[in-house]
Amino acid sequence: MEKLELTFLGAAGTVTGSRHLLSSAGRDILLDCGMFQGRRDIRTRNWSGFGIDPARIDAIAMSHAHLDHSGYIPRLIKDGYRGPVLCTPPTLDLCEILLTDSGYLQERDAEYANRKRFSRHDPALPLYTEEDAKAAMEQFDSVEFGETVEPVPGARLVFRRAGHILGAATVTLDWQGRRVVFSGDLGREDDPLLPDPDPVDRADFLLLETTYGDRLHERRDVADLLHDVVERTVRRGGTVIIPAFAVGRAQLLTWHLWRLKCAGRLDSIPVYLDSPMAIDASILLNRHVGEHKLSAADARAMGRMIEYVRDTERSKELTADPMPKIIIAASGMVTGGRVQHHLKAYAPHRRNTILFSGFQAPGTPGAAILAGADEIRLHGRTVPIEAEVADLPMLSAHADADGLMSWLRRFEQPPRRTFLVHGEPQASRALRDRIEHELGWDCHIPDHGERVAL
Repeated sequence: MEKLELTFLGAAGTVTGSRHLLSSAGRDILLDCGMFQGRRDIRTRNWSGFGIDPARIDAIAMSHAHLDHSGYIPRLIKDGYRGPVLCTPPTLDLCEILLTDSGYLQERDAEYANRKRFSRHDPALPLYTEEDAKAAMEQFDSVEFGETVEPVPGARLVFRRAGHILGAATVTLDWQGRRVVFSGDLGREDDPLLPDPDPVDRADFLLLETTYGDRLHERRDVADLLHDVVERTVRRGGTVIIPAFAVGRAQLLTWHLWRLKCAGRLDSIPVYLDSPMAIDASILLNRHVGEHKLSAADARAMGRMIEYVRDTERSKELTADPMPKIIIAASGMVTGGRVQHHLKAYAPHRRNTILFSGFQAPGTPGAAILAGADEIRLHGRTVPIEAEVADLPMLSAHADADGLMSWLRRFEQPPRRTFLVHGEPQASRALRDRIEHELGWDCHIPDHGERVAL
C-alpha cells in the first residue's frame, strides 16, 4: 500500500479558501480550489502562491460552486493546471456563472480602483479576467451523483448530495486502500428548497466543515420575521436592502418572499433581484428540476413574482428611486457587487433597513455592519450606517452544530481520524470537543499548510 498524504492549502483555521491536496506515488488530487475571502491578511493568500506547482496536480474534485470553494480555479489554470475539474452537472452550470462573473467583477473593480486611485497597488490587477474564467470552463467535466469515476489510475471517486446549494456534493475517494470523505459544505435537513444531505456509511479519514460548529440556528418563523422587517420599513417610507449570496441565498429569499406574496402578506411591495449572476442561478432551477424540491410550475411562478434587474442603468434607477421596495443584491458579505452601490445611497438614512441573511466572515464589510459599525469604507469612501440593521441568521444554508452531529451519527463506524476544516477557530474547537465527548472520535484541527500522512 503506497504512502498517502494530505496537505491543507486552505480553509484550515479559517472559513474560506477551501483547498485540500491528496498526494500519492507522484499523483495529486485537489479537493476544491477556493478563493480566500474576508480579512485583508486572508485575501492576500490569493496572491502569495498556491503552495504547489499547479502543473503537477492531476485532477480537481469540486464539492460545489461557491467562490470560496471554486473561485481560484481560473488562476490555477492560468498558472499551468491542465487536468480535469470534476463536479456535478448543476455545479458545472453554476461555476460557469460564478467564475465568469468573478473575473468580470475583478476586472471592473481593478479599473475602478485605478481610476479613483484608492488601491494600495499601482496598478491594481485582477486575480484573473472574465476571459480567463471562460477559458477555464473548457476543463470542467460533469459527473452524475452516484456515478463512480477514476480521477487518477487506481482511485475511485463518487459524489453524493450535500444539500447546501444546487448541485453541492460530498466527495468519497477510495485511493491506496483508504477511503477519504470530504463533506464540502453540508446543508440543512429541513431546507425548503434542497434535499437533505445523503448519508455516508464509512470513512477511514473524514474532512468535515465546521462553519456553524459552535452554534445552533434559530427556530423562529422566517416568514413572520421577514414580513415584520419589510412592514416596519415600508411604514417609515424606506427600502429594504438584502445583501445575498447570488447562489443559494438569493433563491431561498425569493422563495420566502414568493410564499408571502401568495399568502397576500406583501401584495403591493415590489421585489427586485439586482444581480445578473443571481438571476442566472435562479433560472437554473428550471433546468435542474429534480435536484430541488420545487415543481417545474412552482419554479416558473416564483420567477414571475420578482423583477430581474440585469443592466446597470436599471440598477441605478433603483438606487435613485425613493419609493419603498425590496432589493436583493449580491454580494452576501458586501465584499463587492451592486449591493455596495445601493448601500452608499440607502445606508445613511434611518428609514431604510439593511437585512442580512447569512454568515458574515470576519473582516468583511457585512460583518462590520452587523457588529454595529457606525461607518464602513466602500469604493474608497466612508459611508455612515444610519439605517436599521436586521438579521435572519436562521436562513443559513449550512448545517448547524446539531445538523453536523446528526450527519456524523449516520456513519456505521468511526473514521480513524476526522479533520475539522472550513471554520473559524472557535467553531472548530467547539465541534471538536462535542464530537470527542459525544462520539469518542479522534479529531484534529489542522493548521494552514500542514501535511499529514494517512
